[in-house]
Amino acid sequence: MAHARRPPLVHPEAADLNLYAVLHALADPTRLTIVRTLREDLERACGTFPVSVAPSTLTHHFRVLREAGVIHQREDGNRRWTTLRYDDLENRFPAVVDTVLRAAPA
Repeated sequence: MAHARRPPLVHPEAADLNLYAVLHALADPTRLTIVRTLREDLERACGTFPVSVAPSTLTHHFRVLREAGVIHQREDGNRRWTTLRYDDLENRFPAVVDTVLRAAPA
């Protein structure tokens, strides 16, 4: 039996990033942990983040971050790799990511 393909990943263009969507995505402690981790590591496989949530919940957090334009994900075989769209965010909303990370408890 053939495996069903995953639906294509949606990533907004840098010019379409919305500050309210970005701030909403950064307002959750689990998503902040993901972003903080990606600020230190350039790219990580999805199952390697230091969070303790169910896989389905982690998938939801990645979707919120991806659709807000905070992260980029790519498929590589059966793994999904995640990067922070830091340059896009910095160009569109200077210092927002670092300001939120500094203000949030570690």
